[in-house]
Amino acid sequence: MIGRRGQRDAPEEPVQQERVHRYSGSARLSPVSARQNALANPSVFQRDAHEPDFIILVAVIALTAIGILMVYSASAISSYAQNQNTFQLVAPQVLAGLLGFAAMAVLMRMDYRYLRTISVPLAILALALLVVVLVPLPGPLKQLSVSHNGSSRWIHLGPLPEIHPAEVAKLGLVVYLSHWLATRGLGIRSFTRGTVPFAIIVIPFLVLIAREPDLGTAAVVVLIAFSLFFIAGANLIHLAVAGLAGLAGGVVLMLAVGRYPLQRIQTLLDPWAEPTTSGYQTIKGLEALSAGGLFGTGLGNSRVFVPGDVNDFIFSVIAQELGLVGGAVVIALFVAFAYAGIRTAIQAPDTFGGLMAAGITAWICFQALINVGVVVAVVPVTGITLPFVSAGGSSLTVSLAAVGILLSISRETVERGWISASTDSGRGYGRTYLPGSRRRSVTAD
Repeated sequence: MIGRRGQRDAPEEPVQQERVHRYSGSARLSPVSARQNALANPSVFQRDAHEPDFIILVAVIALTAIGILMVYSASAISSYAQNQNTFQLVAPQVLAGLLGFAAMAVLMRMDYRYLRTISVPLAILALALLVVVLVPLPGPLKQLSVSHNGSSRWIHLGPLPEIHPAEVAKLGLVVYLSHWLATRGLGIRSFTRGTVPFAIIVIPFLVLIAREPDLGTAAVVVLIAFSLFFIAGANLIHLAVAGLAGLAGGVVLMLAVGRYPLQRIQTLLDPWAEPTTSGYQTIKGLEALSAGGLFGTGLGNSRVFVPGDVNDFIFSVIAQELGLVGGAVVIALFVAFAYAGIRTAIQAPDTFGGLMAAGITAWICFQALINVGVVVAVVPVTGITLPFVSAGGSSLTVSLAAVGILLSISRETVERGWISASTDSGRGYGRTYLPGSRRRSVTAD
């Protein structure tokens, strides 16, 4: 190019050249064409990846290590007394942790955009697994569905550990909703093109999970879905209406499931009314919290036995054996995870990545909040696990796999003001609550 004074303009700065080269010229496409190109070849908009978020990595590894230690501490004596094997419960937890870390390592190194191509099959698989545990199967397939304490929540596949389909459903819903919301753009603010399809997507997951029954996991799914809907830029009036409809639907589900949800609410209000039956677990959990004191009774020295101490009441064991300090460390690790997860969502390179990071963070943090709330008697007993800590192979493996996706997104995070590589951002697609999705398009330079 020739300038006004007949002199050739200076060449582009190296940084600008690097930006244009990095996106292989595809950034000059229209938003629709760019989105189609990205779905066909997700690596087109891949950034130069850096190291994964250190805070997320350390917090998750620390929580998993604490979980294995506390499961062993809570179960060793009883397992030896029953089966002369102190590792009976902790060995499957270690195996699930190894599988989870392997999945996390693979997903962390993989470009997370490829998940868009399998988002629909993953959601369908999750729904199919939820149906399998509810529908009576013929012949030898009948043994696939396993029930415990009146709940049909598990699939048994021979020598393999039992699978909890609701855990797969949470991951499938996060991936598919993130993809669907990212492609909708401003259409998410429409009632017919946004709110109604959103409800149609989420309701089957809720109904199938609540039918098991598993109202605790259903509550987590609701919180995940509404968090993503809000972050994607939903109309606040529609969001409020959907919330009211969700509350009404929740009441209907509780009445349809039976008496036990109402009984748990009554137990929360006054656990000492039935101290030997419905209120026993809640009372013992509170006694365990008080027995720990500041520094705890020591590993393996629990003085109060709490039913379900290796599962949904594992936090009572932590507070008892490690004291207030140990409980505070676990909560601090979840707070650090939440901070790093939110930061990853804000600095994600595209809308799909930002939504998925926000969904995974909401999933882990809401579930941890509910679990701790149950132990301290501010939430009715739900039966959901403390992520990374409670015994449960499906929960641990799937949660670590989800963290691998979060770490993959964190490897491409950018500081504010950098150019977004989003195929969903640009003109007409930036009205979300994720700051990263409002950045300028490359064509603006």
